[in-house]
Amino acid sequence: MKSSSAPLKLPSKKATNITLSMDVYQAAKSLGINISQICEQRLREEIQMRREQQWNEEHADFLTAYNQRMEEEGVALEEWRSF
Repeated sequence: MKSSSAPLKLPSKKATNITLSMDVYQAAKSLGINISQICEQRLREEIQMRREQQWNEEHADFLTAYNQRMEEEGVALEEWRSF
């Protein structure tokens, strides 16, 4: 019986130009570094960090109020926690 799973759909790519210092470019190439792959990986990390930062800024009032309440009232059912 054959599996009917669909093939994985890879994200599409967009060619783009970046400008690098010649020494950085040459060092990366001499070390066999895939510049596109590294750029994409680092950009994904930066995007995630900035999204988290943005979320924290947008929800700062709630987070402050929640933390204040936890300090004043403690964690719910804390007396039954075993850790």
